[in-house]
Amino acid sequence: MAPIVGDHLALDLLNTQARNDGATVDYWNSGDDVLDWLARHDIAPKTGAIDRNALLTRAKALRALAHRLIVQRKENTMGDIDGLNEYLHACLSAPHLERDGAGNLVLTRTQRGTTLAALLGPVAEAVAGLLAEGDFALVRQCEHPDCVLWFYDRTKAHKRRWCSMALCGNRYKAAQFRKRSSS
Repeated sequence: MAPIVGDHLALDLLNTQARNDGATVDYWNSGDDVLDWLARHDIAPKTGAIDRNALLTRAKALRALAHRLIVQRKENTMGDIDGLNEYLHACLSAPHLERDGAGNLVLTRTQRGTTLAALLGPVAEAVAGLLAEGDFALVRQCEHPDCVLWFYDRTKAHKRRWCSMALCGNRYKAAQFRKRSSS
């Protein structure tokens, strides 16, 4: 199961691919894996049957596109955004007023259109939002040498170095301690 450590949906999308001992790990091996990931992010199909193979193909294509655009934006360049616009234009949504758990009114968006576009639309919108409004000084990759996970540094001092202290921070610090102890 892909870790949710990115602090931004677009970065969690990139984190559905990771590395373990130098080998690439893809957490999306089926349409069901994509549906599970979407559900973990509170994006779930409203109605209708879903072509799981098509979902897997489109989700992986969106991930590759997002990765390319985010890396380019991080390098202060901007690639071709037409592909991302295709995802955005295929997703139709409408404003929806509802009550939250405390009974307060909140304005949300309800996805409309084909099920596949409705599922991937919020993810594409998160990528577009990050590209347009994100502070890319705070978009970082984990500093552990064997980690490729991304995160948005929302810490107060903006000094976050690890995707997760429990995953990579402690592992790195333990390795450094062993290195010092053996010297």
